[in-house]
Amino acid sequence: MIIRLQRAPIALEELVRAVSSPASGAVVTFTGTVRDSHHGRQVLRLEYAAYDEMALSELRRIAETIAERWQVAGIAIVHRLGLLEIGETSVAIVLALPHRRDGFEALRFAIDSLKESVPIWKKEFFAGGEAVWVEGS
Repeated sequence: MIIRLQRAPIALEELVRAVSSPASGAVVTFTGTVRDSHHGRQVLRLEYAAYDEMALSELRRIAETIAERWQVAGIAIVHRLGLLEIGETSVAIVLALPHRRDGFEALRFAIDSLKESVPIWKKEFFAGGEAVWVEGS
């Protein structure tokens, strides 16, 4: 199980290799990336901040719940912190399971739970100089 907050770019292929196993008929991934607009406004970059200890604890809880509900061979949940440019990966979730259907269900559960309960905050920097912290990011 890989659970991490990090400032360095996320290496998706390394996470896929780390969680894969011969028992895995499916490896499903989700990557969230920094987009260049929000509600019609041009976004220049994002900044992510977290209450690290609590965020890691919540991420572990999500991973443990996935392991209890689905037959997973491997789990990786990694979220970036700090300043991110347009196109960079902000979050990666990689799950290895015997079957794709379970993989997609578990993946949806993982990202929805992360967005709902993990104390990670996003600040959007807009063209024109305004910067706003976003709730529920």
